[in-house]
Order: sequence, then structure tokens, then C-alpha cells
Amino acid sequence: MPKPATNHKAELSKPTSEPLLPADSEDSALTVRLKHYLKPQDIAQVWEAYRYAFQAHEGVVRKTGEPYITHPVSVACILADLHMDVPTILAALLHDVVEDTLITTVDIKEKFGQQVAELVDGVTKLDKIEFQSASQAQAENFRKMLLAMSQDVRVILVKLADRLHNMQTLDAMRPEKQKLIAKETLDIYAPIANRLGLNAIYQALEDLSFQYLYPMRFNAISKAIMAARGNRKEVVSKILDSIKQQLGTFNIEAEVSGREKHLYSVYKKMTSKATPFSQVYDIYGFRVVVKDLPTCYLALGALHALYKPIPSKFKDYIAIPKANGYQSLHTTLFGPFGTPIEVQIRSTEMHNIADAGVAAHWLYKASDAQLTALQQQTHQWLQRLLDIQSESADSLDFLEHLKIDLFPDEVYVFTPKGTILALPKRATAVDFAYAVHSDIGNSCVAVRINHELAPLRSELHNGDHVEIITGSLAKPNPAWLNYVITGRARAHIRHFLKSQQSTESAHLGERMLNQALRALQVEPNQISDAHWQKLIRDYGVKKKSEILTDIGLGKRQNVMVAHQLLALTDDHLEKHTKLPATSLDTITIRGTEGMAVQFAPCCRPIPGDPILGFINKDKGLVIHTHDCPSVRKFKLDPDKWLDVEWEPESTRLFKTNLNLTVANQPGMLAKIASGIADAGSNIDNVSVEEADGSAYANLYFTVQVKNRIHLAELMRSLRKIPDVVRINRTKGNVAPTGRGASGKATSQ
Repeated sequence: MPKPATNHKAELSKPTSEPLLPADSEDSALTVRLKHYLKPQDIAQVWEAYRYAFQAHEGVVRKTGEPYITHPVSVACILADLHMDVPTILAALLHDVVEDTLITTVDIKEKFGQQVAELVDGVTKLDKIEFQSASQAQAENFRKMLLAMSQDVRVILVKLADRLHNMQTLDAMRPEKQKLIAKETLDIYAPIANRLGLNAIYQALEDLSFQYLYPMRFNAISKAIMAARGNRKEVVSKILDSIKQQLGTFNIEAEVSGREKHLYSVYKKMTSKATPFSQVYDIYGFRVVVKDLPTCYLALGALHALYKPIPSKFKDYIAIPKANGYQSLHTTLFGPFGTPIEVQIRSTEMHNIADAGVAAHWLYKASDAQLTALQQQTHQWLQRLLDIQSESADSLDFLEHLKIDLFPDEVYVFTPKGTILALPKRATAVDFAYAVHSDIGNSCVAVRINHELAPLRSELHNGDHVEIITGSLAKPNPAWLNYVITGRARAHIRHFLKSQQSTESAHLGERMLNQALRALQVEPNQISDAHWQKLIRDYGVKKKSEILTDIGLGKRQNVMVAHQLLALTDDHLEKHTKLPATSLDTITIRGTEGMAVQFAPCCRPIPGDPILGFINKDKGLVIHTHDCPSVRKFKLDPDKWLDVEWEPESTRLFKTNLNLTVANQPGMLAKIASGIADAGSNIDNVSVEEADGSAYANLYFTVQVKNRIHLAELMRSLRKIPDVVRINRTKGNVAPTGRGASGKATSQ
């Protein structure tokens, strides 16, 4: 893919189809172009594709009245102007056959190979995407999505050439359709051409869109430029000669050229700066290309000696390059007759980079220039490939590196209403939910991706249609933090969990404080607000709930807070130094306390197990079984242990681990899973021990049960299954070195 050659700019501005001359004839427009850079055997391939497309579209006529084949031939001509490789030219000729005829991509693959089939398929998929929103942000996302969905850049190039020829023949459409297509072209396709450095296509798309969107303005500016061209022709010629002569006087070898702004560029400048046409100074500009960097400044000095510079119009992008690497000297001079003229001075190397349409050429003008260094590097690399392809007919190395996602760090997905959201790569459905609205994220329970139900942790891909299902009682799950990747989602989840934990911990802290107060023979309602206000000031906190939360999280001891409350008045202190303290009451565990009470994974206690509560700083109250090995470690700190007991009628399910030894036979896992379900239990996780050829295998389950009685009933029912040799409850993590049913290590 080369840079667009300037000598083809005029050809890109008008239709290139020649219906009266077959494309595979020696003198056709397509053949003449291909002869410049392709071998005869390659051109023979193109002729074969032309004849195939001709037969496929035979009898079909465009709205212009021309045979349909003139369209793909014109698209191929535009790409041949860019010296595109053979597969791209073939894809251009065949790009409509899959969508408009009975021919399939399989047929194209068999006839012309995998590469051409993939290109045609890519163009066909792009054609099916509709742009609906008129907002600028949505247009930008749509452009990026088109690029991201085209793993091969050549798909985009075929699409751009297709759009250019459609614009060149837009006269045949109804006026309202003309405006619709022109608006889409201006918003979507022209910027993509600009970003890829296809300047001739970019300018042609902009001018053609301008012509159909604003015909009166187009005609007015066209006439003004024509008049200016006639009036200034002699002036421009004189300036060009003067610059060349001045540089020669200073012994500076340079290529000097004049350029004319295209119509839409002039219009944009007039509207953005509210400038009349007469004050658009750079309709004509001059470019000076010298051999190296030092000569740039010599040339600048020579030109400033020739014409006086306008001080406010000088920019040195060589000494201070743009972030994207663009380098050049820009100066505006007072020319003859007071005509301001714009001059760009750069070295050959700088010119090659800028003129090829490298990222630097468009990034510094674009409104979204804040791209990462990686993205800038990617675009620069792409443009270097354009240069390589233009200089070499052998494109094997070039094609090997072409399969690239132009925006590797983003995916673009649709909301149910058709809005496009940009998310980081590997973003999940939960990230999407929070991107829509924090309330949607906080209450999401499921997701439909492309109209099919999927897990919330599913990664999203370009073009996915995503619909979040919410529940009125739903709330964020701490496990989401393991897979969300956007800062917005992570911040909202943490904020919600922190608020929830704070509320739950405050309730638990209040229960623990009341327990300590009653042990000191004081009812909680005997503590007045004045006592609390004094304690709040002493602790330097803002409200009572902060103290209660600290107690629930283990940051403050309930007994110490109780003593401090009672010590605030002399009479309480007197009273309670004389009364004997009683032992603390037992705290009842309901199992519904949420994050304030956690059940230790080392022993997985369930109702019916004798339990102890350990106050863990920052985690709150952690429940262990009496015989848990971890209890021995913590017994050295008895002040942090609390007596706890189960509430008799707990309704929630609790996790516990089971280890089964079974005959190593097909279907055993299914039988056991069915038995667990029949017993009214859920499977939370399952792992299988590594197979070693033995007649028996170990299965490790984490199941959910109501209490010890429910667990006993479950184990009895599993023992009745034939070929279950042994079953027992285990403590700790389930099968840490085992393998899941699918043969991969599993975890929850």
C-alpha cells in the first residue's frame, strides 16, 4: 500500500469507469494502470477476476444506467492508482458479488484463494453496519469500530475506494439520499482516508460530500477560487520563480512546489474562523524540500531575506516537533503586492514521513490528538508499510504484517438503542454496565450478548450488541473486582462494597458494644447522647456510626469502648468500679450479616458446628470452627476472640467441602452431580484428581448446604450411589492441585 501519488489526484476526482472498453483489454483504464507496477501473470489474474465478476453481475444496471460491472472496475482503478497488490485488486472487482449475487465466499476461496475471500468477506461485513447517530462522538467511535473490525487494512482501502466511486456517481440518487450518503461520507469515510494518509481520496471525498451537502456554498467557493486562480496565476508563477532564484543565490538545492487548498478545506477555514474568502491567505502555499535539517534553516533565512515574515505566523516544528513526530518549518510571508504566502520548509526525510500520510500528518490537526505513544507508533509503522509497498512489487513481507488492529487497546460495542460505546480491550459485561450508568452496574444480574444470554464476566468484542438485565434487589458482587478492568467499574464496585461493609459493620459493632455494656451491667439505652458526643470528640471522628463500624471491623475493642463510655461521668465510674463485671454474652450469628461477618475458608463452618469468632482488623468478625487449625495460631491473642453461636432458624446456604473416592468409570461425575441436586444442594466448585491409570478417582466438591443435618442427609444419599467407595467432609481449599472436569485447574 503506497502513498497516493500526486499525479493521480485529478483522476480520483472524477469517475474512472469506461463501460465501452472491456477492463481486460490492453488499452482499458485498469490495464494501463496495472502495467505500471504489476507483472503480466498478475494482470492475467486480474482479467480472470474481471470476467468472473462480469458474469456474476451480467444484466444488472446501476442507477446511472451503466452496466453494474463499471462500478467494481472503477473501484479497482482507484486502488491501482495506489499501486495496491493483486489480492486487493481482485477483491475490488469481486467486492459486491457475495452481497448481490448467489456466489459465496466459499466459491471465491476455491477460485481465487483464502486471502481474496477474506478481503471480500471483510468488505461485505462492513457494508452491513449502519451508522445511525448524528453526534460527532458517535461518528468517531463508528470510524474506530470500522477500523478495529478490519483486521486487514486492505478491507478498509477497498471500502474507501468503493465509497469514492459511489460519491463520484451520486448524481443518479434522489436528493434526500444524496445528502444522507454525503453526510455519512464526510463524518465517517473521509476522516478514515485522512488517517490512513490517503490524501487524494480524502480530499476527493470531502469535496464531493461538500458539493452535495451544500451545493450553493460549493458553487460560490468554486467560482471564487477559479477567479482567484485566474487573478493570481501570474503572481503565483512570479513567487515560485523568485523563491527558486533566491535559494539558488544562496547555493541551496531544493525542490519547490506550489499547492492549492481543496474546496472543503477552504470552507472549513472560513467557517471555523469566521474569515471571508479574501482573507484565506493559504489558498496557495509553497513547499520547499531540501537535503537535510541544517539546510532547512538556511532556506528559512534566505526566504526571510526575500520577503518579510509575519511574526505571529512562524512555527518551528523541527526544534519542537509535534508529539507525533511531525517536523517542518511553517512561515507566512508578505509576498509581492502585499499578498500573504504560506511556506513549509522541510528535509527530504521529513517530507517522506509527512507526505506519506503518516500519523504525524493528521494527528496534530485532529481534535482527538491525545493518543497513546503506542497508538502513534502503530500508525507510523502502518505508513512506513505504505512506503515499502509503493517501492516494491514483492509484497510477501508486507502482507505478513498487515493483519493488524489499528486500535489494539479498544473495543466498540452497541447498546440496545444502537449507541456505540468504546471500552478497553478485554472489557467485560460488567464494565459495559457501569459505562452505561452506575445504577445499571450496581443492579446487573445477567447479560445478553448478540441476543444470547452470557455470563457477566464475558469479554466483549468489536460489534457486539450488549443488553444488561437488572434486578431490583441485586447488588455488586465482590468477585466482580477479579475481572473488571475499567477504573469506572472498579471505583463504583469498591464504593458500593465499602458503603455496604460500613453499614453492616456498624450493625455488628453495635451488637458487640451492647454485649460489652451488658457484661458491665449497663443497658445500652442508659448511655445518653451527651456521653456519645463526648466520646466522638475524644476519638476525633464525625459521628457515632464511625465508632461502631470500627468495632465491627476489629479496629477498636468493644470492651474498651464500653469502659470509655462509662468513664465519661464520675457517677458511672464510681458505680462500675464497685460492681463485679460479668462475662460477655454470646453473639448470635444469623448468616445474613453480609460482609461484616465472614466464614473462614480454612474450615468452612456451617450451622450446627461449634464455632468461635475472631476479630480481624479490616475484615471484621471471622467465624471458625472450634477444631480449626487456625484457632491454635490466634489463641495467643485471647482479647480478639468472641463467643458466638448460630441462630436456630438460619435460612441461607453455607459452603462446605466434600471428598469422594469413586470407581473410575464414565458417567460417575454426572451421577454424583444429579445426587447433589436431588438432595437440594448446589455445587459451587468441582475438581478431579489427576488421572494415573488407577481404578479409582478422587472427586472434590464445594457444595452449599443449610446446616449439618442437611449435610448428613446429602452424604447419606451420595453413599447410596453405586461405585461411591468413600465420602467425607474436608477442611480447607478443595483439591488445590486437582483438575476440573474439563481437564483444567478450576477455582471459584
